[in-house]
Amino acid sequence: MINGSKRISQPLRWAMVGGGRDSQIGYIHRSAALRDQSFALVAGAFDLDPQRGRAFGIELGVDPERCYTDYRSLFAGEAGRPDGIQAVSVATPNGTHFAITKAALEAGLHVVCEKPLCFTLEEAQTLREIALSRNRIVGVTYGYAGHQLIEQAREMIAAGELGDIRMVHLQFAHGFHCEPVETQSQAAQWRVDPRLAGPSYVLGDVGTHPLYLSEVMLPELKIIRLLCTRQSFVKSRAPLEDNAYTLMEYEGGATGSVWSSAVNAGSMHGQKIRVIGSRASLEWWDERPNQLSFEVQGKPAQVLERGMGYLHPQALLDDRIGAGHPEGLFEAWANLYYRFALAMDAADRGDQQRLATLRYPDIHAGVEGVRWVERCVQSANGGGVWVDY
Repeated sequence: MINGSKRISQPLRWAMVGGGRDSQIGYIHRSAALRDQSFALVAGAFDLDPQRGRAFGIELGVDPERCYTDYRSLFAGEAGRPDGIQAVSVATPNGTHFAITKAALEAGLHVVCEKPLCFTLEEAQTLREIALSRNRIVGVTYGYAGHQLIEQAREMIAAGELGDIRMVHLQFAHGFHCEPVETQSQAAQWRVDPRLAGPSYVLGDVGTHPLYLSEVMLPELKIIRLLCTRQSFVKSRAPLEDNAYTLMEYEGGATGSVWSSAVNAGSMHGQKIRVIGSRASLEWWDERPNQLSFEVQGKPAQVLERGMGYLHPQALLDDRIGAGHPEGLFEAWANLYYRFALAMDAADRGDQQRLATLRYPDIHAGVEGVRWVERCVQSANGGGVWVDY
């Protein structure tokens, strides 16, 4: 269902912290947020180097007076303006997420934060308490959840087309860091530095992505305990892992596994989710995001295509172009940013009924991602033992 006028009534006045000129993720944030005219970029603290950040902000069309030196001056400066910002995106290294998000919420702002939300479950729960008490929206950029066929999988599972769920196999295992690329790349250096990345590398960086997809597809499936082992195949990365295996047990008897890796040599992305039931299985691969494999025992395998009329209405809501034309990462992120905008607008209007109808990676998803990483690290550091979730 293509909607060429997709937008909210009034664009949200929006800023960025981080996401400067050389930031790949910053470009993705802006491309997604601005696509449906739901946000207007009016301010920012784009770079650790204030002069470089100011120059970049001006290139983006931001008023020089609203290109700030850091997030503190950004929030203070905008608070004093009648046209001050309503929302901010945090596109900075992991170690800064908690402080910036907390300050933004306390300034009365909605937040879109890169994952992981923060380092510890205690920090994550603090952010949730502030967000809920102030009626502020926190969106977490699990961007792959914006692909439409994730919704199709959710609806098919809910309708019982797979039968009883028995196994969930998750992986995000690329090969781009199979060598110590961080010695040559500043963008990679912070990811393997515990001071900046936190208690994990690939568990938090890639493993939480398919984990969230499983939460969307299988909202009733709850982890009761897990076991994790992790390795640093590039030894200089220790104590942070560049490869990890996690086993999970769910309520009701289903089991799951997650392979998180940056050293799967030769793999471009390797993010897949396969859900196996008593009658059939589903599989989605982010390198082929417009297709969903559906395999019924005893019947020929099917491939469901994005945009086709046989899909569930929920899987057609975010279509931006007709079937056969491939949609990709920027469209998926734009779908999430549009949902973030709808939620922020509803929160500002006090429309709790509308908020209840919106699904997006929210503060609760952010908390669960932090919880999962914390439990995985606890298990691995204990020698690969089962720990209660």
